[in-house]
Amino acid sequence: MIASTSRIASRALVHASGSLTGSQLSRSASRWVAARSLASSTSSRSLLGPKQLRASKLVSARTYATSTTPASSALDPADEESQRFLEEGTTHLEAGDLEKAKLAYERSLEIKRNSSALFNLGVCYYHDRNLDGAIAAWKESLELAPESADAHTNLASAYVLSKPSRPDLAVSHLKTAASITPDDPEIQYNLAAVLEACEQLEDALTAYKRALEGGIQRAEQNIRNCSAKLLGAKFAVQQQQKEEEQQQQQQQQGDSKQ
Repeated sequence: MIASTSRIASRALVHASGSLTGSQLSRSASRWVAARSLASSTSSRSLLGPKQLRASKLVSARTYATSTTPASSALDPADEESQRFLEEGTTHLEAGDLEKAKLAYERSLEIKRNSSALFNLGVCYYHDRNLDGAIAAWKESLELAPESADAHTNLASAYVLSKPSRPDLAVSHLKTAASITPDDPEIQYNLAAVLEACEQLEDALTAYKRALEGGIQRAEQNIRNCSAKLLGAKFAVQQQQKEEEQQQQQQQQGDSKQ
């Protein structure tokens, strides 16, 4: 069932300027906290376990909403009909029937464009491996509900998996998600994973520490690894500087002999 599948795992993290090696991709993928999946309530979430892309009637990030848009009215027949198909789609998605879920969400959108159906349609596209469709749906969803941290997080995950991968866009969306919900440790962990893959080690270390403070224990190992990388990088820079100084001294000695 979709409700027990993992959130979006990162399989194709790349540098902004080029591709990572296969081993780097594998390591990066193992760090990613699974992307948000379908959950009926915030209390049902568990960190680091299989998360679900929220196929909810979402207005704010992790709660069900009673209407599809802030301006909608329960007395509006179009709103009621759109909401009915939205709920029908969510029922199908929870049951793992992507095709019926997509049809219901598309019908909801035909009646009235709303961020919730767009968000959930993106979930369907993602599980169908249609990343372009998922990205388009989540982007339009954000136009209607720009404060959805989950939509930003899922967009980041889709950009990570895209071919070619866009870690620059992933980082941008994760930073936006973090600004909306700064206390979310999962967002911090995922942001750290992308930053580390892009060799932005100091920023990655900061995000890993925030994730650990938020309760993601596995971040402790990432902090050690990232710290070791930073030390290694600093040592390499020092060694290079030392070699350059020695070369300059040798050059100066050679010039003085002439």
